[in-house]
Amino acid sequence: MTDATSPRRKRTARFVEIAEAAGVSPATVDRVLNERGSVSAAMRARVVAAARQLGVPRVLPDTRHGLVHIDVLTPNNDTPFFQRLSLALQRSMQMLDRRIVLHRQVLPEADDAVITRAILEPRYKRAALVVTTHDTEAVRGALNTVIERGESVVTMVTDVADVARVHYAGIDNSCAGRTAGYFVGRLAARPGKVLLLCSRKDYRAHVDRIEGCREKLSEFGHLIAEVEPVETYDNPDACHRAVMRALKHGDLVGIYNSGYGSAGIEAALQKAGAAGKVVWVGHEMLDHHRRYIEQGTMDIVIDQDPDGQVFSALQHVLNACGVVDAPVQPGPVEFRVFCSANVRRSAYLVEDVSGPAR
Repeated sequence: MTDATSPRRKRTARFVEIAEAAGVSPATVDRVLNERGSVSAAMRARVVAAARQLGVPRVLPDTRHGLVHIDVLTPNNDTPFFQRLSLALQRSMQMLDRRIVLHRQVLPEADDAVITRAILEPRYKRAALVVTTHDTEAVRGALNTVIERGESVVTMVTDVADVARVHYAGIDNSCAGRTAGYFVGRLAARPGKVLLLCSRKDYRAHVDRIEGCREKLSEFGHLIAEVEPVETYDNPDACHRAVMRALKHGDLVGIYNSGYGSAGIEAALQKAGAAGKVVWVGHEMLDHHRRYIEQGTMDIVIDQDPDGQVFSALQHVLNACGVVDAPVQPGPVEFRVFCSANVRRSAYLVEDVSGPAR
């Protein structure tokens, strides 16, 4: 095959072309790309940027120096979901470059003074923060303040309104609520009321779930959603009392619980002889939820994939800090729906994390 007919590969940019684009000498390009000799940080950055722009097909030197401090602020909540979220964070921290320092803080769920102080007053030069917190005016103000001073913010699990965060790493909670409402509406054969149990009304995730469920239930003419959802704070006793009260009216056909506390719901249904007669939709594929589904007491579980939320949060926050250049996946984390036909068999909590957290 002659030169005239052979396929030609795209020519790789030469040092002289990179030097011209960066405004330096070819010798400087050689020192930077082959990492020999001393070159100023600014000049290194110019050479690497020029090489990247010209499409040089090689691993380019890292121009970043120093530690990147990132805060991860989560609530003091011992439910299995947050335990699994914590384990996912520990696993992720072990895979990070040593330059990346994640500082985890567990904060009171409703103490705005403590929460805003953690947001506003880091003890180190912070590049970004990942935050799971309730949505209040004080919290919104604090987050907007750190964003204005150049820090990147990612909200995780539950979003915060009117904040210019980089990304929300969580499920579409309105969609999750509508999904719950759809299944209650389809599975409840007789007319009656649907009890809505809301974990906390100061967390946007739970408010969105309840509103989404109510919106979908309105499409089913034979069902009536309770006017005011019962706030349970994930307490099984509060769930038990709410279900027992609703059962006394004799027309309860469905239950949607946006949070934790299912042991109280199951106990109430069993006590009243209503297990399997009331459609029940809840959250997280917990081990005891698997048992409830298998015994026919619970119908549907919406699992919000805490591991996926941690991955999404770290992917976006590291991208915002310039640590990773790979494109990030936009949009919410996908949730999963489980029932008796596809119930997950693996344990919800697997505490296999070794090594100290940084």
